[in-house]
Amino acid sequence: MPAVIEVQDLHKQYGDTVAVEDISLTVSEGEIFGILGPNGAGKSTTVECIEGLRSPDRGQIRVLGLDPQHDRAELTQRLGVQLQDSHLPARLKVAEALDLYSSFYRNPADWRALMDVLGLSAKAGTPFGKLSGGQKQRLSIALALVGNPKVAMLDELTTGLDPQARRDTWELIEQVRDRGVTIVLVTHFMEEAERLCDRVALIDSGRVVAVDTPAGLTERVDADQRIQFAGAEFAHQRFDGEHAPRREDPR
Repeated sequence: MPAVIEVQDLHKQYGDTVAVEDISLTVSEGEIFGILGPNGAGKSTTVECIEGLRSPDRGQIRVLGLDPQHDRAELTQRLGVQLQDSHLPARLKVAEALDLYSSFYRNPADWRALMDVLGLSAKAGTPFGKLSGGQKQRLSIALALVGNPKVAMLDELTTGLDPQARRDTWELIEQVRDRGVTIVLVTHFMEEAERLCDRVALIDSGRVVAVDTPAGLTERVDADQRIQFAGAEFAHQRFDGEHAPRREDPR
């Protein structure tokens, strides 16, 4: 399938801290592409550069053939975004939010139908501040899709949700892909990546260390397991076979 996102040598630095160090990746049309890694690995900075919310220090990015910095107005008409941390006014009602957001786009989706698909119709008159965590996530998905995007960027979508709400959200993501939307899913849950993603980019310390299917990443794991634990004498030591620290023989 053709690439809808192309990132080449993306670099972003804040003072002396390098958040993203020469990342390259491609996302194909119609797939769910996962960006997986621990907190602070550079995942959100990477997607915010792709979305045009941050300016990279260097590197090239194309989304649907557009430059996120120079073609930002046009890209916003084709790209749906769910931010890692976003809030609406507490008194803004669900239907009001969707009606407002739909007015920002040339060819918006039918927000009433979208509300129904995402199980929000019964909450149409409910203020944002009265929604549960799962309902807020459903609304964030609806707002990301109300512009009829070709690509949706979903950042840490299920963080903080209980297990049932997380599974419900996974089903929604699969339905969104079935509507023909290419999805970039940022997560630090391997279970989530295994369930949803066609391919995954594993990011650590601002670098892409592997790109593969979830099954392929699992097969790459070395048989020698690395374990980290803290104790009175060995706090924060890493154990990986022959390099593990050893006690002196008391004899």
